[in-house]
Amino acid sequence: MTTTLKSRLQDDLTAAIKTRDELRSSTLRLTLTAIQKEEVAGETARELSDAEVEKIIAREAKKRREAAEAFAQGGRAEQAERERAEGVVLAEYLPKQLTDEELDALVAEAVQEAAAGGAQGPRAMGAVMKIVNPKVAGRAEGGRVATAVKRRLAEG
Repeated sequence: MTTTLKSRLQDDLTAAIKTRDELRSSTLRLTLTAIQKEEVAGETARELSDAEVEKIIAREAKKRREAAEAFAQGGRAEQAERERAEGVVLAEYLPKQLTDEELDALVAEAVQEAAAGGAQGPRAMGAVMKIVNPKVAGRAEGGRVATAVKRRLAEG
C-alpha cells in the first residue's frame, strides 16, 4: 500500500520528536493541525486526498514566506530566519518548484495555444491562465504564474 502524504507527515513528526528536532516537529505539528481542521470543517469529517493535503501544505508554506518577509522588514531577523527554516521543511512535501525558465516555457506554450483559439493581447489573460494552471499544478504560486503570463502578453 502506498502511504499517503498525511501519514508521511505523521511518521516524520514522530521521527522529529525522537531526534528532538524542535523546528521540524513544531512545523509538522502545526501543519497536521491545519489538515485536521480542514478534515472536520465540513458537514461530515472526512479524509483529505493527497492533492488537498498538498494545497494545505502550500498554503502553510506561503504563510511562512509572508511572515518571514514581514519579520525581515520589521528588523526581526531571528523570527524571519525561523519562518524561512519552517518553509524549507514544508517545501520537502511539495512538488519541486518550477524555475523561471521552466515557467516561462509553459506560459509561452499556453499563450500560443490561447492565440490559436483566438485569444490575444491583455484580454487573453483568463484564457492563458486556464491553459497554464493545470500544467503548473502546484509547482509555482498563482501570483508568480500570473506575473509571467502578464509579462508574456505585454511582449505581444
